[in-house]
This record gives sequence, C-alpha cells and structure tokens, in this order.
Amino acid sequence: MNIKQKIQEKHDVWSLVTLLVLGLYGLFLVYPLFNLFGQSVIDKSTGNFTLAYFYKFFSKPYYFDTLINSFKVSSIITFLSVLLGTPLAYFFTRYKIRGKSFVRVLIILSSMSAPFIGAYSWILLLGRSGVITNFFKSALGIHIPSIYGFSGIFIVQTMVLYPLIFLYVSGALKNVDNSLLEASENLGCSGTKRFFVIVIPLIIPTLLAGGLLVFMRSLADFGTPMLIGEGFRTFPVTIFEEFISELGGDDGFAAAISIIAIIITTIVFLIQRYFATRKQFTMNSINKIRPIEAKGFTRIFIHFYSYILVGLSIMPQIYIFYTSFKNVNGTVFVPGYSFDSYTNAFSKVGRAISNTLIIPGISLVIIVFFAALIAYITVRRRNIFTSIVDTISMVPYIVPGSVIGITLLIAFNKPPILLSGTMLIMVIGLVLRRLPYTIRSSVAILQQIPYNIEEAALGLGSSKTKAFFKITMPMMAAGLISGAILSWVTMITELSTAILLYVGRTKTLTVAVYTEIIRGNYGIAAALSTIMAVLTVISLLIFNKVSKGDDISM
Repeated sequence: MNIKQKIQEKHDVWSLVTLLVLGLYGLFLVYPLFNLFGQSVIDKSTGNFTLAYFYKFFSKPYYFDTLINSFKVSSIITFLSVLLGTPLAYFFTRYKIRGKSFVRVLIILSSMSAPFIGAYSWILLLGRSGVITNFFKSALGIHIPSIYGFSGIFIVQTMVLYPLIFLYVSGALKNVDNSLLEASENLGCSGTKRFFVIVIPLIIPTLLAGGLLVFMRSLADFGTPMLIGEGFRTFPVTIFEEFISELGGDDGFAAAISIIAIIITTIVFLIQRYFATRKQFTMNSINKIRPIEAKGFTRIFIHFYSYILVGLSIMPQIYIFYTSFKNVNGTVFVPGYSFDSYTNAFSKVGRAISNTLIIPGISLVIIVFFAALIAYITVRRRNIFTSIVDTISMVPYIVPGSVIGITLLIAFNKPPILLSGTMLIMVIGLVLRRLPYTIRSSVAILQQIPYNIEEAALGLGSSKTKAFFKITMPMMAAGLISGAILSWVTMITELSTAILLYVGRTKTLTVAVYTEIIRGNYGIAAALSTIMAVLTVISLLIFNKVSKGDDISM
C-alpha cells in the first residue's frame, strides 16, 4: 500500500475527527434548528400541528412590512457599499495616495466597530439635540433632516459596511495582472472606461461575495434600527421583541419568524452562489499592479474622494473618543473634562470588560482548533461526510445572529442539557457565528500547500496526527491567523447573539454599551466604546505584526 492510500484509509484518525465534528454540529446547530422548526409549527396549548404563526406573520401588515423594510434597507445599503467601496479599493491599489497606510488603518477600524455604536455616535452628532444639528439651527437657522428612521439606518450601516467591500476588492485586485491594464491602455482604453470595461468584469465574483456579506450583515443588524429606527421597524427587531418582550412575547411566533429569516437568507445565499459560480474564473498575477502617481484633476479627485469618505466613516468614532472625556450631567454633556466616565465604567461594568476578553478568548481557541481540523478534512479528505461538514459549517454564515441566539435558548433552557445563563452558551453562540470566517481563510491557504509535503512526512515514519500538527498546521498559520483576527474583532463587537444569551455575570462590552445607551448613561457608553476601539486597534496591530506588514484584505 502506497503512502497516498494510507492517508485515504477509511478507518483512521481523520474518520474519527469527521464523526466528532458532525456530532458537535448535530448537537449544537442541527438539533437546535430542528427544535426551532418544531416550536414554529406546534400549537403550545393543544400540541397539534399548526401554521397559524406563519399565517399571522404574512396576514398582518404590521409584521410583514418589517420584512419588506429589511429587504429595502439592506438592498440599498449593499448597492451603496459596492458603489463607494469598489472605487476606493481601486484607487488604493492603482494610485499613490498620501498617507495611504494611515488611511487604510482608519478604513479597517471603521469596518470593525459595531454598527449600533455608529448609530449612537450619529445621534450625538445629528440627533434632535446633536452637535451638528444645534450648530446649523443656532448659527445658520437651518433645520437639517432627522437622523432617525430609514435615512439614519442606511447612513449608519453604509458607513460601517462599505469598508468590507473595500477589503474584498483590495484582495481581488492583488490577483489582477498589471499587463492587462497596460495592454488596455495601449489599445486606447484608459481611465474611467478601463475601470468599467476591464477591472469590474474581473472582480465580479468578489463583488458578489462582498455584496452577500454586506447584505447579510445589514439584514441581521439589530442594534442600529433599535436605536435610531423609531417608526421604521425591521425584521431582527421584530424577532427580538417577540422572543424577549416585557409585555409577554410569543415564543412560537418568534420561532416562526426565525424560520422565515433562515429561508430568506438561504435563498439569497443560493442565488449569490449561482451567479458567482457562473462568473467564476482563476487569475494568476505574475506582474502585480504597482501604484502610479496620478496627475492633474485625477489626482485631486482621488485624494478628495478618499479623504472625505474615510473621514465621514471614522468621524463618529473620533467623536465618541472625544466625548468619553467630557463631563456628564445625566444624559447631557457639560463643559469640562475628566476621567469620570472611565472611573464609572470600570466600577459599574468592570466585569463586562474582563468577559469581553475571556469569552471571545476561549471561543477563539476553539475556533482556531476546529477551523484547522475542518479545513483539513474538507480539502484533503473529500467524501460524502466531509462534504456534509463543509455545508453545515456555512449555515451560521447565513443565519442571523439573533436567530442563532434564539435556537440555542430554546434548545438548551431545560434538562437534560441546561445551558441558558451560563458562559458556555455564550461561547457556543460565538463559535457557531464566527467559525465560518476562519474555516474559509484556512481552506484557502491549505489549497495552496502541496500535498506531497505530507506524503514525505509519512514516508519518513511520521503518524498522520503528528504530520498534521507538526507540518501542515504550521504551514496553515497565515490563513488561521487571518481568519482568527477577523473572528476575534467581530466577536468582541457581537451584539445580536449576545443580547439574547447573556445574563448579569456574562455581560460583554458590546451588551454593556448598548444597555448604557438605552439607560441614557452616555458618558459611560462613550468610555466603553473607546475601550472597545482600543481592543480593535491592538488586534489589528497584532495582525500587522504577525503578517509582517501585509495589507488586510479578504
């Protein structure tokens, strides 16, 4: 028997790993989803099968309109994010821009913050008593439009989500051969025409992937519409209110809405995959794009566009940082500066800060370990079972965070497996939500590692397990670390799942910021938001150190 046959033996350690992963997904994802479906079609009072909950949703405009609203705002945000992020990525790749490295950090930082924090800061700036609102009213006599409602949601989310398109397109442009651009210029196709005729068709698969992520993130966002939506109700808010309502929500109805959300996001995902597959092709960049110096009006426009757009997206975080040092009287910032907000933050919600390091920290270790295993069995051990693992692992990617939280609470709120109120259920929720990110980046890097390296290790007497941990996993480090950093940053800013799963002793920074905003403790909220921003910056610096200065992209 040759070495390759040994690796592909059916009954070996990787078969056991596959069964273990399937078992864990079955317990913590498949079982809760089936349990959720059961609750949505079973009448609680009679125990009989019913579609009454679904009929209630589609028959009442009050509920059905929330679905229309979510699709409306998510579609517009996706379109605007692509419209803003694609040219910005092209400018950064094609041209020399003053302060490019610093501006890139600001772009990434704005993308890594929780959207609802942006909503909170825009309220401070453009709310009814906001700084900018009051300035225009008192100094110029102009009443600017309200930040609340539909317009506020799409402004806030677009400023947070367009950087994701920037990161995706930046990664795609690294694979575009500069010879194509040079050839097009020799044929008379340059400037704007080249961008639309040559560049856009080359990156369509990336735009579809980035657009899907933006759409899913926008559709699942709970905090932003909750804070500034007012009369403009969205799907995630309805799910939350029906499941956890002080006036007595309906679990069965919340489950039915959650099932509708899963069906819709799955359909959107399949449509995106269909078009992405049809447009898919491979590019090998031998001669990578090298930035050139723009001239004349083009140079002015590129710098103006980049600085203004990035300035608008980072402005809310800068203002939050500023207000965290201002004195506060109730819900009003007053003259004078101090560290009182930070003192109060540490005294009142100090545990939330430690929880934000401990809970995502534990989750991150689990994510990295299982991402490496899942990536390996789906790439190196292709069979029907590993294909099932590959498919199941992507389910949390398309399921809204609030739905994940609801499924876990419904499934594990009673014996024999009672997890509600524990730190463990928080960890499970975060792992399920963010594991797909690290799996995808790990798969991408593993596909580039030659298979014969493992064959050589086995030929020298190494066991399969030892070859994986000593040879393959270290070579996967770049993909693992890249996905882990993105998972970490999104975990410390996670709200939609955490808001449903937390209790007092497991409250995280994101939940603490949200609750302090709701209570009107704006100084404490600003201080906690700043602490979260600092954690994000530290994470990005670590990534930059480990990746040896490579630009972050997707």
